[in-house]
Order: sequence, then structure tokens, then C-alpha cells
Amino acid sequence: MFDLVAFPPETWLGATQLFLALAVGHALADFPLQGEFLAKCKNRHALKALNDPERPPSIWVVCMLVHCLIHAGMVWWITGNFVFGLIELVVHFIIDVVKCEGYSSFNSDQLLHFLCKLAYVGMAFAGITFCCCCG
Repeated sequence: MFDLVAFPPETWLGATQLFLALAVGHALADFPLQGEFLAKCKNRHALKALNDPERPPSIWVVCMLVHCLIHAGMVWWITGNFVFGLIELVVHFIIDVVKCEGYSSFNSDQLLHFLCKLAYVGMAFAGITFCCCCG
């Protein structure tokens, strides 16, 4: 866990700091740490359009999982909370599949991800941390 933020946050300022740390973590994981390969290959429709035998459409699941593991690791690293990381893994996977299937836009996808971060902060601030060691 970063020493930059307290987890669980005890004040509104602490909650704000945690949210900003999660937002920075999301920005890093979704842009420079994702890269062009994962951005394309996590989407089965993009892989079909590429028609590249080196990148068959069947690899989308692994690429999506790797992308979501990066996000889950970031949430776990920032909060020090394994359960929040696990929730991030599942929810991020669902949100991104919905986007890749064309049911949401880039903007709504990003909004949903930031609402998840806000939910983690809200749960932690309310004392819902799913672990016995952090309150």
C-alpha cells in the first residue's frame, strides 16, 4: 500500500486523497500500461477486423484478463485491500466487455470505472473493507 494515502480513510480529506490516488492508478493502467497491443487485442471485434493469423480472435479473453489484472493490481496496491482488487478485476472485465461489444461508449466506460473507484472510497470510508486487519 502507498504511504501517500490512509486506508481506510478517516476524514473527507483522506477519502479525497484515496479517490485521487485511485484515479491516477486508473489513468496509468488504462493508458500507458495498457498499450496498443492490449487495447486492440482485448476486443474480439478488433481482432476479427485485423485478420492477422498472429493475433487470432480467440486471444481476446486472455488479453482482456491481463488488462483487468493490471487494474486489479493497481487497486490492490493503492488500497492494500485484496478484496477491492478482486472486485476491480471482475467489474472492470464486465465494463470493458460491454464497451467492446458496442453497448457503451468510451466516455460512459470511463465514467463507470471512476464510479467504481468512488464506490471503493465510499465503502472504505463507511468501514466496509471486507477484511479484519484494516477496520
